[in-house]
Amino acid sequence: MELLAFMDEHVYPAEAVNEEQRADAPNPWDATPIVEDLKTEARSRGLWNLFLPDDEWGVGLSNVDYAPLAEIMGRSVELAPEATNCAAPDTGNMEVLAMFGSDEQKERWLVPLLEGRIRSAFAMTEPAVASSDPRNLEASAVRDGDDYIINGRKWWTTGAGGSTCKIAIFMGVTGVNADPKGRYSMILVPMDAEGVKVERSLSVFGYQDRGGHGDVTFTDVRVPATNLIAGEGDGYMIAQARLGPGRIHHCMRAIGMAERALDMMIRRTKDRHAFGGRISDKGVVQDWIAESRWRIEQARLLVLKTAWLIDTVGSRNARIEVSAIKVVAPQAALWVIDKAIQAHGGGGVSDDFPLARMWALARTLRIADGPDEVHNMVVARREMGRIPD
Repeated sequence: MELLAFMDEHVYPAEAVNEEQRADAPNPWDATPIVEDLKTEARSRGLWNLFLPDDEWGVGLSNVDYAPLAEIMGRSVELAPEATNCAAPDTGNMEVLAMFGSDEQKERWLVPLLEGRIRSAFAMTEPAVASSDPRNLEASAVRDGDDYIINGRKWWTTGAGGSTCKIAIFMGVTGVNADPKGRYSMILVPMDAEGVKVERSLSVFGYQDRGGHGDVTFTDVRVPATNLIAGEGDGYMIAQARLGPGRIHHCMRAIGMAERALDMMIRRTKDRHAFGGRISDKGVVQDWIAESRWRIEQARLLVLKTAWLIDTVGSRNARIEVSAIKVVAPQAALWVIDKAIQAHGGGGVSDDFPLARMWALARTLRIADGPDEVHNMVVARREMGRIPD
């Protein structure tokens, strides 16, 4: 109830203010004053770091506990996750540091992230290769005495454009001749290190997201070997541990977007009249509303099952369900948002309503954290494996 009240009293009213402040800001990727106000209010209410199940660093919620909260925050995905310090990519990076970071790494980077004093980036995807297969990654981290020397180019490095982004987790090749899953390592790279350059920020269907999606070059960047997370060659393992819960967050937020889009569809069609009656009384619109409801419910139940599996048997043993929800939830959200856009007519594709931006965000999720086709392949292989050749 506290989160719902926070959304109604503070977050939704702040949406228009945030857009105005971003338009006037010298750096459109920095947090606006209203976002900082929201963070202060959320923290005073105890709505802070809700995503971390670890009692030491978080509030002790399970993934099942957190899932409906992520859904509520997804109703205002531009503001609510950051206001509660539950925004990607910081959430995944904090999970990595909490699970695998050294005491020194936790003190230097995890603590300020948990306090919301800094933000972070995750540098994995590369423009020159199909990064859905991590065996293709080319960026390197070469040991040189007590340091690593890092070279490569990464893009879709979310958050890299903000002035408060102080650290990136870089995934690079450390063992060229190692087993495919042991070739990679994750290393902490300060964004102000010599040789790190944010070349540009990529737009998403013309939208510039908060923090930006950086196209970043790393040229002979030298960092101490103590910045290595876990051990050399552990990058693939860490990535799998990071992406499981993160996909739960994305999927529940997508369902939250779908719920808000459905509410908007109903209100709009009840308010508008055409051809002798309310638009909501037309059979085709009622079909949209009914189908939206069952698509949302189906997706939510599958996501909750997956959250329960992660809580009870771990991410590794829930990987098939994680892949399934990564396909199902964004597609369900896109279907509902699309119908809501249609119900709003010309207004639906404008920025007078949040639907167009919501559609852009949901469509991106069919690619981010692995495209639909790769996740479908994972599920299909498991299913085929149940029946002998």
